[in-house]
Amino acid sequence: MDRVSALDEPLKKSLGPATAKVMAEHLGLHTVGDLLHHYPRRYEERGQLTTLAELPLDEDVTVVAQVADSRILTFNHGRGQRLEITLTDGSGRLQLVFFGRGLHKPHKELPPGSRGMFAGKVSVFNRKLQLAHPTYVPLGRPDGDAGDDDATSAVDAFAGKLIPIYPACKGLESWKITKAVDAVLPRAVEAADPLPPALREGRGFVPLPEALLKVHRPETKADIEDARARLKWDEAFVLQVALARRRYADTQLPAVARKPVAGGLLDAFDAELPFTLTEGQRKVTAEIFAGLATEHPMHRLLQGEVGSGKTLVALRAMLTVVDAGGQAALLAPTEVLAQQHHRSITEMMGELAEGGTLGGAENATKVVLLTGSMGTAARRQALLDLVTGEAGMVIGTHALIEDKVRFHDLGLVVVDEQHRFGVEQRDALRSKGKQPPHLLVMTATPIPRTVAMTVFGDLETSVLDQLPAGRSPIASHVVPAEDKPHFLARAWERVREEVGKGHQAYVVCPRIGDDDEEKGGKGGKGGAKKASAAKEKAKEKAAEDAEKRPPLAVLDVAEQLVAGPLAGLRVEVLHGRMQPDDKDAVMRRFAAGEVDVLVATTVIEVGVNVPNATAMVIMDADRFGVSQLHQLRGRVGRGAAPGLCLLVTDMPEASPARARLGAVAATLDGFELSRIDLEQRREGDVLGQAQSGVRSSLRMLAVIEDEEIIAAAREEAVAVVAADPELESSPELRTALDALLDTEREQYLDKG
Repeated sequence: MDRVSALDEPLKKSLGPATAKVMAEHLGLHTVGDLLHHYPRRYEERGQLTTLAELPLDEDVTVVAQVADSRILTFNHGRGQRLEITLTDGSGRLQLVFFGRGLHKPHKELPPGSRGMFAGKVSVFNRKLQLAHPTYVPLGRPDGDAGDDDATSAVDAFAGKLIPIYPACKGLESWKITKAVDAVLPRAVEAADPLPPALREGRGFVPLPEALLKVHRPETKADIEDARARLKWDEAFVLQVALARRRYADTQLPAVARKPVAGGLLDAFDAELPFTLTEGQRKVTAEIFAGLATEHPMHRLLQGEVGSGKTLVALRAMLTVVDAGGQAALLAPTEVLAQQHHRSITEMMGELAEGGTLGGAENATKVVLLTGSMGTAARRQALLDLVTGEAGMVIGTHALIEDKVRFHDLGLVVVDEQHRFGVEQRDALRSKGKQPPHLLVMTATPIPRTVAMTVFGDLETSVLDQLPAGRSPIASHVVPAEDKPHFLARAWERVREEVGKGHQAYVVCPRIGDDDEEKGGKGGKGGAKKASAAKEKAKEKAAEDAEKRPPLAVLDVAEQLVAGPLAGLRVEVLHGRMQPDDKDAVMRRFAAGEVDVLVATTVIEVGVNVPNATAMVIMDADRFGVSQLHQLRGRVGRGAAPGLCLLVTDMPEASPARARLGAVAATLDGFELSRIDLEQRREGDVLGQAQSGVRSSLRMLAVIEDEEIIAAAREEAVAVVAADPELESSPELRTALDALLDTEREQYLDKG
């Protein structure tokens, strides 16, 4: 049997259809090779107990622990029974609970003093960690008296002291995966090795089959280290080869060089600027201009803190391209943002944006807006201006991507807030140039996949890390509404105080309300009522309740604030279901200071600029991602007065959600937060299904911890691809690449 096909064999041949079905559906494992690359998450040492205090909420875990006590309790006036078993590791405790008829077997098999291996999902009940109806294998007593269940054989199969614990799922516990791996492990000898022999020997790595045996069935801790070093390197190297081939292919594409022209729009624009560029803006501009001047497409990522002046840098690049005879398109994720960009860019450019009109400067161009909700006549005119070249610049939403849109000569595409756009959408816009246009991607908070790709490096990166003069600091605090209701009451007082000083505030909610009530209920307990009804609350409300109720909604919260803590203030709402003209009108009123408090969804997340807004209250803050919170917070503190951001949550203190909010409150550094985000969420799948759960193509490699491995792998990959772009001399490497990258994922990697 040839090497490739041995590992491509479907699992149902080796394991039977039932097990194979669960593996495919819940773990994404389909072939023998997939299972061999499903590595243990960690290893338990025989005789050692799992640290219980560090178990993550809401995850399937496998623990080895000792039974401290066991008791059967009755409830419902004696009609129901439940078994509660307390596990200990010597320091922490974990409660197991069994209901109904199934409780007598565990009661008999798990007496106090015995040990077992337990698997289930961690939840919180009455402020205690618990596993409800876990599956388990008795391991007998520490004095050697084995349990009488034949399931112990699954654990006794480990000759060594190291018991592998696999990422598991409901219906397929770690010990069942162990048995499945045993069935396919002999096939590991047939694994094709992607590392070129010279590279493998030069770096002293064990061969791949040996690494697979050692990672699944280590005799010693040194075996685990050997295997991990080798398998991490494989992942980094194969991925780097994919990226290096993308970059190589890009250098083979033609593009029109767009060089600055003296005495053009850019010079006229710079002459009118009321301030000088920061050192950072100058440095980044030089990098971008160098990219635009080459004859293959620039692919550059412009990362910067919220409010670091990226729009100005991008605008100067767009003006350069117009000076050089091309057109520039700015793609924004929402209509609110596209309109705002159009407004601020035409204001910044003044008469330079009035090409073709009487008041325009002689070298002026036309700046058009194109969005989905425009009237037919305005839209027809905008399309005409683009195809004739009358408009040098266009700002729009995904309406720019539609088939009808034609350009005279598209030279640069600027994508704002890149995580809102799929790669297909960017590709569609890029295909509108006669030759591939240059690409500049702007993102205010480096989000996980971007960080991953930045470390993995297939986009050149420019970083703006200096804030312009005149920006104010933002203070951030977590408001634990459930634990300390008076904190929430104080939050609304703070909003009133800010409004009293002549400032304005945002209140952000995860949901709109009314007809998006598919989860039932009226949006939880709402901002204001929470404060007043706090006293009657039962102290024992757990995290699961906060999770179960629907997220708070704009319409409900606004209503409660107007009737309660913010009575008498001018409160308005803004959300995505409003008509575009209505949204624009609300934003204009807020910008003009005619609204005190704006209750909104995340439509205000990016690019909204109202310097007089100083306070933001984010309701159910635990429902938002780290990067999103940082981005939202960037809407305040944009003027001379200091900003205040309050993160309201019902989650209990020990929960991961609270830890995440604490991290956001502790730093204003977007790069630091993106690292935290990445560490907490893992890398998502760097190659597709961004942020998706079960099976990352990076099973071993952690983008943050393993930066050095990635950097070294990148060097080796560049050398291999430079010498042999088609990889003709490395068939195993080609095979590994094909497995990693079907064509669609290879394009996804391209990031633009």
